[in-house]
Amino acid sequence: MQLVVLRDKHALAREVDVCEAAARAVVGLLDDERAAPGGPWNQAIHAWADGGRIRKLVRRADGKRWDDVQELPGVLVTQAGPEGFGPAGVRAFPPCPEHPLPKTLSKLQMGGTVFPSEHASAHTAAQVLIEVTPLEQITSGKLAAQCAHAAQLLYAALDEPRRAQWRADGFRVEVRWPDRGEWAANPRPVSVVDAGFTELDGPTETARAVWRADLES
Repeated sequence: MQLVVLRDKHALAREVDVCEAAARAVVGLLDDERAAPGGPWNQAIHAWADGGRIRKLVRRADGKRWDDVQELPGVLVTQAGPEGFGPAGVRAFPPCPEHPLPKTLSKLQMGGTVFPSEHASAHTAAQVLIEVTPLEQITSGKLAAQCAHAAQLLYAALDEPRRAQWRADGFRVEVRWPDRGEWAANPRPVSVVDAGFTELDGPTETARAVWRADLES
C-alpha cells in the first residue's frame, strides 16, 4: 500500500499529526464502500492483506506533486495542527504491485521523511490509543506507516458496533510516546513487529494499539 504525506517545507506539520492522519487514512480506505465486497478495491485489498505482508510505503510530496496525487483513487485525511505548524495531509491508495507504479507516485521520494517531533496529540479523547516504541529512532515516514499498521490491525479485530463508533468519530486516534518504563509495563492487545527490511535491524516491536474503553474495564 502506498501512502503519500504532504510535506510543505514552508508549513511543516508535526510528526504526531502526520502519524495520526496516516492511521486514519488507512482505516478510512479499508472501511470505504469501494473496499466492500463487489467494490473496485476489494480484490486488491484482500490479496494484499491475505498475503501475510501488509507492507506500506510512505512517500512525500508538496506543491503540484501533492495536487497531482489527488487525482488518483484513494482516501485523503487532513488534520489541522496547532499554531505555528502546518496541517498534516496523508492520502492512502489501494494496494498495488510496486512495479510498475503510476508515474505520479513512482517519482516521489520515500526515505528520510522527517517532521518536527512535537508529540502532544490534540486527540486525547479519541477512542483508539496508539503507542510507539521509545526504544528506537525511527524516521517520521516509517513511523507513520507503523501507526497506520497498528490502526489497521485493531480495525480488523473490532466488532461492528465498535467500528461504527469509531467511524462516527472520523476514525480519530491518539498517538502517544510512552517512556521506557510505561512501554515495558503495559503490553497492548495489538502489537506491530516490523520485519526489519528497511530502517530497523531485525524484527522490532514498533507500535501498539488498544480500544481506549478497554483500559478502563
